[in-house]
Amino acid sequence: MAAIVNRVTALVPKLALPVARYGQSKLSRFWYFARVELRPPMPSEFGQVQQGVQQIVKSASTGAWRQLTVKQVALNSLVGLEVMFWFYIGECIGRGSIIGYRPGRSEGIPAPYKYFM
Repeated sequence: MAAIVNRVTALVPKLALPVARYGQSKLSRFWYFARVELRPPMPSEFGQVQQGVQQIVKSASTGAWRQLTVKQVALNSLVGLEVMFWFYIGECIGRGSIIGYRPGRSEGIPAPYKYFM
């Protein structure tokens, strides 16, 4: 057992520097994109959002959506589904349950979680 511990303790310093270098490049790239993509919208960008919504309403009323390719429709559908699923997950987290706000309060429905009672 002592031999294994000695081998591991000798191997860790040798691996630490390459792992740190590899992780540093990946981490710096992650932080760059996190700063760009995860920041809240600036007040100057609200005009662009309003124009985008107006363009969507205009294209829906004029029928321009019929000119989209199948790939664009598929991508737009996937984005819509993602938004819907995240909303659903947020609702489940907020409720604390999948089946309702107060499971087990109705007659005949057993409470799956006793801490909701």
